Amino acid sequence: MVTGMEFQMWAVFALIVTGLFFYISERLAMEVISIGIICALLVFFHVFPVADSGGNSVLTSKRILEGFANPALITVLALLVLGQGMIRTGILERGAGWFLEWSHGHVPAWVAVFATLVIVGIISAFLNNTPVVVIFIPIMQVLAVRFGHSVSKIMIPLSFTAILGGMTTLIGSSTNLLVNSALIEMNMAPFGFFDFTIPGLVLAGTGVLYVVFIAPRLLPDRAGMADDLMDGDHKQFVAQITVSAQSDLVGKDAPGGHFPSLPEKTLRMVQRGEQAILPPFEGYIARPGDVLVVAATRKALGDFLSNDPGLLYPDLEEGLEVPGAVTSTGRWQEGGQALAEVMVAPASRMINLTLPQIGFRYKTHCIVLGIQRRSRMVRQRITEVRLQAGDVLLVQGQPDDITQLRRNRDVVLAEGTAEDLPVLEHAKRASLIFFSVVVLAATGLVPIVAAAMTGAIAMVATGVLNVRQASRAIDSKIVTAIAAAIAMSVALQDTGGAALLAHGLVASLSGATPGMVLSVFFLIAAVMTNIISNNAIAVLFTPIGVGLALELGVAPHVFAVAVVLAANCSFASPLGYQTNLLVMGPGHYRFADFARAGLPLIVLMWLAFSLFAPWYYGL
Repeated sequence: MVTGMEFQMWAVFALIVTGLFFYISERLAMEVISIGIICALLVFFHVFPVADSGGNSVLTSKRILEGFANPALITVLALLVLGQGMIRTGILERGAGWFLEWSHGHVPAWVAVFATLVIVGIISAFLNNTPVVVIFIPIMQVLAVRFGHSVSKIMIPLSFTAILGGMTTLIGSSTNLLVNSALIEMNMAPFGFFDFTIPGLVLAGTGVLYVVFIAPRLLPDRAGMADDLMDGDHKQFVAQITVSAQSDLVGKDAPGGHFPSLPEKTLRMVQRGEQAILPPFEGYIARPGDVLVVAATRKALGDFLSNDPGLLYPDLEEGLEVPGAVTSTGRWQEGGQALAEVMVAPASRMINLTLPQIGFRYKTHCIVLGIQRRSRMVRQRITEVRLQAGDVLLVQGQPDDITQLRRNRDVVLAEGTAEDLPVLEHAKRASLIFFSVVVLAATGLVPIVAAAMTGAIAMVATGVLNVRQASRAIDSKIVTAIAAAIAMSVALQDTGGAALLAHGLVASLSGATPGMVLSVFFLIAAVMTNIISNNAIAVLFTPIGVGLALELGVAPHVFAVAVVLAANCSFASPLGYQTNLLVMGPGHYRFADFARAGLPLIVLMWLAFSLFAPWYYGL
């Protein structure tokens, strides 16, 4: 009969298995499962307390709930805000775009792909890799089209490289920070910023070579499907640009309707005074005052708008004065701006009217930048287009004003199209804040949690982000999942479950060298991280690894490094890591595709670790 603390230990095992079952089955929201696990632990240890030698309860409510105030969790959330600041200012996207333009015609296809993936890995060592993958998905799509490759051949390598880059520094992944936090919880010395960088680089370097040269050969060729998915991103809007006296376009010609200074935009018409200049634009030279009617994708217009906001604002005052109009500045020129798409409703009062007649910007505080009409090609200035039902308008405004468009009966806001515009003027301060955090954390001048929190607050205080944007960067799934994983780890440790598992593994490998035990431990953790959350593996396996190290008389940090690297090997399942889910759509992957490319990589990581780590740590 099971009695005493042994009963609580087996009850914790049962609760962990039950929780993992619900995580895998996805029958409930992850937040509900995580909070449910914490509630179960609170109730169970209140009814069946674990007492120390003095009779005092060990697993109190305060201890079980400590995960919500855990320094690792706070650091992860602060780093998410920092990453959002870097994304918001468009720094990474502009740098990636510059590299894309430079590589065109200069380097072979495999060199461009390899260099891009190396850049992704380096950035992921210091930034949360989820937004990094979001930025580089369209970059990889362009590379695939440019070099005639299938998108399905390079999207999984993108995700895998971001994961590999995250295993090289302490802040590269939430997994690394959680292992570090678990060490502190067990009164062990924490990791330094670069303590596992060398073994991490060995594994990451080996993995990048695999994803560039071998993984594409294992992945399916679904070029047609991927291209179909990309077509939606190539929707063309008609916009107008006024050539000013200071514009770089003055004196330039437009062979074939393309200006080198206006990349990714096609010239449809030029309005010069009363004269309309139509294709093929032979002999056309741009002059100040010309109004260029161009066709471009939403992304191209958004990038152009970020560089020079006013150039895409049509002059609505030429043809009609709007009563009560404020002509100098408007809310569409103040504060953080966003883009969205709205459709002219079938019974709209805007039908057969032009934008100056409607006074759209003054009534909604949003400005129309472009118009899309599916039925025919528009060759008019957007200020002269009479709107029709079904026309899609690309609008810019403050997020609150765009939200208010839902109540406007004349238009229908396309849900999911609202997107914040990069604020390039904040790029320098965002970069300074981010690199200051990295330097402070890397040098150990202040604790990582203090550096990250200070940086996150600085992003808001200096105007890089507002409170709404910062709060949106915080993922509730991460908060609750990490808190639940820490609660389970504490219960496993304090009831003796971690020590039991460590002792059982050592006993099953009786006579094996520490290096062999380390290798088996790494393999078990690497396999499990593809079945359950990598964060859960980090927290649950750290006390087991420390127990193994103590049983073998080895430095505990050696096994903690094994947990860090193994828990990041989430390659065989799209559920193992969020970046894998991000690339499923663009690459048109199936579940089995990740196993096809990921299982060999897990084996490769295991072999590389098993050969290098025992030699490196002298086991």
